[in-house]
Amino acid sequence: MSVRTNPPAPVGHQRTAVGEHDVGLDQLLAAAATGDRRLIPGSETVKLAAALARRPRTVMRHAASLVADLGRVAVGVSDAAPVRGDRRFHDPAWRNWLFRRVLQSYLTLAASSRHLVDEAGLDWATDQRLRILFDNLIDALAPTNFPLTNPLVLKTTIEKGGGNFVAGARAALRDAASPLRLPASVDKAGFVVGETVASSPGAVVRRDPMFEILQYEARAPEVYQTPVLLIPPMISKYYVVDLSPGNSMMQYLGERGFQCFALSWRNVTKAQAHWALEDYIAAIVDAVDTVADITGSEQVHLSGLCAGGIMSTCAAAHLAQIGRIDRLASLNLNVTVLDLDRGSPVMAFVSPEAAKVAGTRVRQRGYLPGTELSRTFAWLRANDMIWNNFVNNYYMGNRPPALDLLFWNLDAMNMSAATHADMMRIGLENPLPKKTLQMLGTTLDLSKITCDAYSVGGETDHLTPWPACYRSARLLGGKTRFVLSTSGHVAAVIHPPGNPKSGYWIGDESIPEPENWFAKATAHKGTWWEDWSAWLSERSGAKKESPAALGNASYRPLGPAPGEYVFQRA
Repeated sequence: MSVRTNPPAPVGHQRTAVGEHDVGLDQLLAAAATGDRRLIPGSETVKLAAALARRPRTVMRHAASLVADLGRVAVGVSDAAPVRGDRRFHDPAWRNWLFRRVLQSYLTLAASSRHLVDEAGLDWATDQRLRILFDNLIDALAPTNFPLTNPLVLKTTIEKGGGNFVAGARAALRDAASPLRLPASVDKAGFVVGETVASSPGAVVRRDPMFEILQYEARAPEVYQTPVLLIPPMISKYYVVDLSPGNSMMQYLGERGFQCFALSWRNVTKAQAHWALEDYIAAIVDAVDTVADITGSEQVHLSGLCAGGIMSTCAAAHLAQIGRIDRLASLNLNVTVLDLDRGSPVMAFVSPEAAKVAGTRVRQRGYLPGTELSRTFAWLRANDMIWNNFVNNYYMGNRPPALDLLFWNLDAMNMSAATHADMMRIGLENPLPKKTLQMLGTTLDLSKITCDAYSVGGETDHLTPWPACYRSARLLGGKTRFVLSTSGHVAAVIHPPGNPKSGYWIGDESIPEPENWFAKATAHKGTWWEDWSAWLSERSGAKKESPAALGNASYRPLGPAPGEYVFQRA
């Protein structure tokens, strides 16, 4: 989806660790549809062996270097150290003479294996497959993942008299019976949709077979004339924008006088296998008109998240083609990549043949299960989402953390077979920057989206890398403001006030390259929500008295938020 770029990390923040990769849209969907194979060696290992056999001097030189480095580890003079911020090795015991040598041996072997691949001289696709394979194996073999080489596990076992392994065994049995079949990442006990999350007061003001439109009660005596409509991905529950109180984008905007609406997608089954991307885009166009009708506003702020941003951009481009771009007061893109340029390491995994296999499997079922997507997301950050939970739950005997964002992340939704095929095609052909994508009878040209745009990227985002978000925003034809937020994919977007480590960067969007933009960008403390709300207010017209009731004569409330579709399970 993008070329990986690594500008210097701002002070106090660390970028994605070595071994984590940027991900292409088609790679993600193909991996989810065909099952994850990154820990299983394939033909690439044979090619590596053959390449090294032709370079015996290279192998001997690396072997000698490895022996020397391990010798330095043994005598205690090695300077090998984990990257700053690697939470696996935070315990002080790793500085003990024995465990320090275990850690440094692991780091030395990992570095040597990567260097060997560097010099194998393989073709690009094979090289990248090997890197993914090696990195996943290296992560799996970390000394923290084994009880006898993890000092924190040893101390806990002594303190609890082995009770941690009893609790861990129970947790492992529960997880093995779960649909995801991975170590639990969140304690779900305290979360109830409609009560502790997705609890902002509002109503369903329109229900169609594909979506519900939710309108939220005003939180201020006066509201801006122009409303905000938030569009989630078709594979995500909408309440990512309405998590627990204090962590809700909907609440934050409402308290600042904005009229807030959200689209809640229906979770598809085999019966909706024919729902295509074009249908979702038509639904967004329809929802924009509905929100304008209810509020009496001529314009709407359209805000999309990730794949919801892709769909929202397509809807905006369609409106531009039919002469209705003035319907949008602004287009707001959150961690959204529109230019799926080849250059990400994992793009080597997807070929037309692999896409065909993935498409066949999804067509046979009628949809891509949300659990498969969740599993693929987890393996993309194995250290954080799998091995950390493995150690915490099974060795330490602890419960996983109770975080609303992680709870939402596991509340997965399916993707229809037709939409999967469309998104795979977009990932493989990259038609948006080429102006070759046709939707709703029009050929989409992003340069004709002349409304103002606000685009947000995540500093450590591994799914939609911020340089790709930056380049994508430059495809739009209006005046664009790009903001780089701290944190990764979703956490960069759901970024409420209160975290002292929060920050964001604003720069000059006329600069073509993201690295140069970053070099001249200005750092700000706090959350980008503050900048966004001020930016929106300048484009939202005058304030008026808050509406006395939700909906209008044409769209009467059908029931309280969060509606019905949000309770459908994958």
